[in-house]
Amino acid sequence: MRILVSIDDTDDLESRGTGELASLIAADLETNGWGKSSFVTRHQLLVHPDIPYTSHNSAMCFSAEIYADALDEVIAHASSFLARESAAGSDPGLCVAAIDGLAAPDEIIAFGRRAKESVMTKEEAYAAARRLGVHLSEHGGTGQGVIGALAGAGLRLGGNDGRLKGSIPLGPPGGVVSVADLSRREDVDAVRAFDGRPLDGNEMVRVGEKVKTVMLEGKAVLLVTAAAAADGPAWQTCPRQQLKRY
Repeated sequence: MRILVSIDDTDDLESRGTGELASLIAADLETNGWGKSSFVTRHQLLVHPDIPYTSHNSAMCFSAEIYADALDEVIAHASSFLARESAAGSDPGLCVAAIDGLAAPDEIIAFGRRAKESVMTKEEAYAAARRLGVHLSEHGGTGQGVIGALAGAGLRLGGNDGRLKGSIPLGPPGGVVSVADLSRREDVDAVRAFDGRPLDGNEMVRVGEKVKTVMLEGKAVLLVTAAAAADGPAWQTCPRQQLKRY
């Protein structure tokens, strides 16, 4: 069974971030023998005065392949984990969606996209969850995190949103690596120019700071941009600011 596990609003400015908690839930899923987890993605939602958030208003999501009879155990574990580990004063929400059993996949994707542009309500989130047949629950505070949790699942399912948690270790900034070598890495599915064009394997890329991949077409894609310097490689890894739209 393919599932999405998405969480939001679990932290404060001094606690472990929501991404760290998502990674721990993903690791527990494997440790407990329920299945195999995939990478965690960060999904930026609308920043607005009417939306309470800790720092960036982003949800975290991962996919997993689990045994069908383990679904209830995964939900129970994630629920108790969030209730126990979320920061005091946070408003954690949890969404667990069985992908193949979704009543209307396009609706959860549309919900995620709307949450990037509009102020949404808990009532809208719960109503959508009931129609879709997904688990949605709150585990402290106002429970406002259910909105982001459902949105994160929708954006992950859409396959074209989000930055992958963590950086790609390519050595110190200033180094040079070929597109072919980058493409052979287990944590990189493809290398593309920022406008989406695939690159020849012989092209060379200068490494910047905190190199990150983004989710495109459901894959971990390393985007590169034209190099600022006239001499040297034609490409360089995208700075973090350039990837903000993801």
